[in-house]
Amino acid sequence: MSLWEYQARRGNPIPSQSLGPSGARCCCRASSVERSLQVVKMSGSDPERPQLLFVKVLASWGRLEAVTQQMGCHPQYLDSFLKMQHYLMHMDGPLPFDCRHYIAIMAAARHQCRYLVNLHVLQFLRAGGDPQWLRGLNFIPPKLRNLNEINKILAHRPWLITKEHIEVLAEGLSDRVRDGSIRRGGADSLPASHGWSVRVLQKLLKISEWSWSLAELVHAVVLLAHCHALASFVFGCGCEQDEGPGGRGVLKPLSPGNQCFCEATTGNSCSQELLRINRKRSLDSCMELDSLRERMQRIHVEAEGREETRLLQQDQEEDAGGAVTSAANLACYMQDPDFGYQDFARRDEDQTQVFRVQDYSWEDHGFSLVNRLYSDIGHLLDEKFRTVDGLQSSTMAKRQGCEPSVFKRGIWNYIHCMFGIRYDDYDYAEVNQLLERVLKVYIKTVTCYPEKTNSEMFDRFWKQFKHSEKVHVNLLILEARMQAELLYALQAITQYMVS
Repeated sequence: MSLWEYQARRGNPIPSQSLGPSGARCCCRASSVERSLQVVKMSGSDPERPQLLFVKVLASWGRLEAVTQQMGCHPQYLDSFLKMQHYLMHMDGPLPFDCRHYIAIMAAARHQCRYLVNLHVLQFLRAGGDPQWLRGLNFIPPKLRNLNEINKILAHRPWLITKEHIEVLAEGLSDRVRDGSIRRGGADSLPASHGWSVRVLQKLLKISEWSWSLAELVHAVVLLAHCHALASFVFGCGCEQDEGPGGRGVLKPLSPGNQCFCEATTGNSCSQELLRINRKRSLDSCMELDSLRERMQRIHVEAEGREETRLLQQDQEEDAGGAVTSAANLACYMQDPDFGYQDFARRDEDQTQVFRVQDYSWEDHGFSLVNRLYSDIGHLLDEKFRTVDGLQSSTMAKRQGCEPSVFKRGIWNYIHCMFGIRYDDYDYAEVNQLLERVLKVYIKTVTCYPEKTNSEMFDRFWKQFKHSEKVHVNLLILEARMQAELLYALQAITQYMVS
């Protein structure tokens, strides 16, 4: 049976295939919708935006995730990140909700990121996922298990993705169009105005119960790339190592060194004025900010205690009695664990050639494809890319004697270069001039071997950086890596469609 039929038999909600911008509906519980909307609809002009975002997340979810705290140094980016992630995980889309979280588990496991695995295991169960799936890849439907190969390649050597990998997943796609109409699998949501040929639309049909439609593939690819890149951010900022009592996973008092000093030109920047305002105003019945932090900390601890009790009760109620493997055992979620990053420059001569952005770019090709097959996600991804590009950090650039845009482009292009992506209009000699060796080592480790990153590296690299500037570098790593994976995967999907 298909994933949809499996969900229907288990009585789980099945998201609608209507993905239009005006007709998108959330199939999560109403409380989940309200919680997310409270966060993503914050006013960008509010000078207390970081604190309000934190309070909303804490009051709704009972805890303040370490990733949210770190990204809170740049609230404009955090806003776009939360909107994209909410749409990807909780709004209408081709994939069932529990499958989305399981794909996230598979992606995070490739980098041994327990932080993300534990988070999505909990969300998977809340979405009605089958606990038996948590025993490993051998206990999930073949359709999901077949995604393992692309997950492995995208996580470590995305340049190896080819249209043949897409063809394997889409095995059984038919050339038949019954009754002159396109059936479920993604094509029914595509208006004729897109101008695709009948031959291309025919490839959206499925005749095998475990084949992937192109819409499902795009959704899965975005999920994989998102979680791979987010794992880099988690390790790069020390969220993985420091989560828990006294670590970065616990709310810390905000200090000038932890505030956002980015000088964004879009009008959503934070400044020293935020600290002065916070001392004069309160967020809850005129309560002082220090008192509010203490309340937030108590809520965090109490909520974690309640959650642990609930999970303990849930485990006791499982009929399988210990059949579910602990999330700490990540090996069950991946195959070929020895497969890892290999320097693109040292690859064999017969492997993939350099990926030239002039031939296939996000702006000219990837954006339109992903938006056609998975409506609106392209706009949200593009907003996130543009937001991180708009963040300014004058201190980093001034130390190198260059403009902020030049410094950021050097980091971005260096990351893409490690994945074999080249820009013909860029002089790569600038990378060695702009980036000191210690920074290059840090960037490469976080990008290519995030599981080898330790919390000391975050504190050690470029000690002259403010905390918010270090987070800024990790945001560039996150977005550059995600776009690199998307470019390779979407190019392979495009080649399959036109073949």
